[in-house]
Order: sequence, then C-alpha cells, then structure tokens
Amino acid sequence: MENFISNYISKLTTLLKNIDIESITNIILKLEKVHSTNGKIYIIGNGGSSATASHMANDFSVGLKLREIRNFNVESLSDNNSICTAIANDIGYENIFYAQLKNKLTKNDLLIAISCSGKSENIIKAVEYAKEIGTSIIGMTGFEGGRLKEIADIKFHINTNEGEYGLVEDMHMILDHIIYSYYVSLKPETKSTYTMD
Repeated sequence: MENFISNYISKLTTLLKNIDIESITNIILKLEKVHSTNGKIYIIGNGGSSATASHMANDFSVGLKLREIRNFNVESLSDNNSICTAIANDIGYENIFYAQLKNKLTKNDLLIAISCSGKSENIIKAVEYAKEIGTSIIGMTGFEGGRLKEIADIKFHINTNEGEYGLVEDMHMILDHIIYSYYVSLKPETKSTYTMD
C-alpha cells in the first residue's frame, strides 16, 4: 500500500514538473480574447471530467465575478441533467453536447473540451461542429490524446499510460486552479473575502 501511494505521488510530481506552461499562458490569453469580444465559454466533459467542467464553470464565473475580477460568461453543458438525459433518450448520448451547441455556438465563443482519452464520441461530435463554425477549441486530454488532441487549437495534454485516469484528472483540476489563482492574484485584496466551498 505504501509503495503504491509513494509511486502515485512520484508520478504526479513528475507530471507537475513537466507541465506545459506555454499552453496555460495561451489558455489565459484566449480567455481574455473571448472576454473582450463578449463571447461565451462552454465547457464539456463526461464522468470525472464533467465534475471538472462544473468546477471550472464555478471558478471562472461566480468565483471571479464576486471578486470583481472578470465577468466571464461560462456554462458547463453537462450540468443540466434534464437536458442531457432528454437528448440522450430522444436522439442518443452522442448528441448531448452537440445538440446544445447547434445553432447557438458562434465563432466568438470558446469551447473547452475535457476528455482523458480524447476519444469520447459526444465530445468529438461537439468539437467537430465547433471546428466547422470557426469556434476556438481548448482540448484537455491524457493518455495518447486521441482525436481531441489532434483537432484542438490549444492543447493541454497530460502524457500518461493508458488508463491512468486519476493522474490526468488531477492535472486537469490543477490547471483550473492555476488559472483561477492567477486571476485572483490580479486583485490580492479579495483573496480572503469569499470562499467557493
């Protein structure tokens, strides 16, 4: 047990030491561009990545708005259970994100797609639609990256062995907290004003 724990921590530490700082910088610059053009940020993910999408939407919207740092227009498309299950039931699970974006997404918006494998059918369908529209895409991936890594405009890729979901999801969550903490650092007097627990 102790060996496993030490090994996991060692792997995570190595990933942190090799994190793609340029990619994070490019993500922040893209967020700023979308903000300046009044675009909307959509975030999509399944399972654990859905939880990350929700957490990011919370941090980037209310978390920054309450501190009067940024007023990003952000939505996690997996958060409305009624909508997702209705689409899945009526026209298929592969459409749960695409159907929400269709005829609504614009080229001024931003799509953040989170998928450890980069292969999830519903993620890829939404991303390929965004590509057709001309919407910028941030792809957060792991393992070999799959199709999402191939077509994303900005790639935040965690290179791990296939199936190491915990490590990839840890790093994706750390990305959220790096970006959020960066914005909070712009207005340090607000650090202890609110908690987002």
